[in-house]
Amino acid sequence: MTSLTYLNDATHHPQTAITVGTFDGVHLGHRTLIEKLVTKAREINGRSVLVTFNPHPREVLHGGHNTVGLLTTLEERAEILQQLGVDAMVVIPFDRDFSLLSSQDFIQKILFSKIGIAEFIIGYDHQFGKNREGTIQTVKELSGTLGYNVHLIQAHEVAHHTVSSTLIRKALVEKGDVRLARTMLGRPYPLSGMVVHGDKKGRILGFPTANLKIEETRKVIPQKGVYAVEVLLDDQVYKGMLNIGVRPTVTSSAELRIEVNIFGFTSDIYGRQLRVRFYDKIREEKKFEGLDALRAQLHQDKADCIQLFKALY
Repeated sequence: MTSLTYLNDATHHPQTAITVGTFDGVHLGHRTLIEKLVTKAREINGRSVLVTFNPHPREVLHGGHNTVGLLTTLEERAEILQQLGVDAMVVIPFDRDFSLLSSQDFIQKILFSKIGIAEFIIGYDHQFGKNREGTIQTVKELSGTLGYNVHLIQAHEVAHHTVSSTLIRKALVEKGDVRLARTMLGRPYPLSGMVVHGDKKGRILGFPTANLKIEETRKVIPQKGVYAVEVLLDDQVYKGMLNIGVRPTVTSSAELRIEVNIFGFTSDIYGRQLRVRFYDKIREEKKFEGLDALRAQLHQDKADCIQLFKALY
């Protein structure tokens, strides 16, 4: 299992294959690098360590008002890394003092001295250290002195686009393009939350919903609309449809709600944690003339979701 460790609790081991970055989303571009990391660790009979940061460095470097939406929480990242065979994820608390550390000192005093480096795997565009002065050249220059090998990983493209966390965030927030996000992530985009009480309007329509409270405030929420989703509860997977929006047909409130109708499910799950996985956007949110028109549309939405999942499976 991938251990989630903060830097102060990290252990040193000279036979370490290491990589460094935010790795938000752990998308297909990241996976190419991670596969190399795991392979090199096995070749040297050592361990694979991914070093990441919290909060996102851009929040600190560009001021507290620049909150960066997260595709994955630290726990989600560790879970994905476990599936990919990484031994440990070391989290460095990123603050103003740390941002002033030179790239050379970061490699020598942090990575080499506190964690250990035998194999250094680095992405083609990775920059680090004070003023982002550290590059692949910095890593190579120190390799002779410190005695580690360097492996450069090139960009990964999907549909003629270089895969990046920024592009995935943009697709989700601006268009609700969860299909593109799914393609670039190599898996459906996840969202987790606690089921809380709503106003029971879905029951009146014949489509009871679980209202989700998302506790990680930095987590990226896709654009308003209706989505085909899978719902995970107690190791069971259900199909469903999820609405993100203000529900203009039934209320004048501007409060954003995230509600999921789980197909064929009627149990009481208030206070429980749900995870949803986004597969496709069915339509935009809109205001209907009345409840009958909304009800008819919900029947169509459900049929569209079922048809989509049949095509996928």
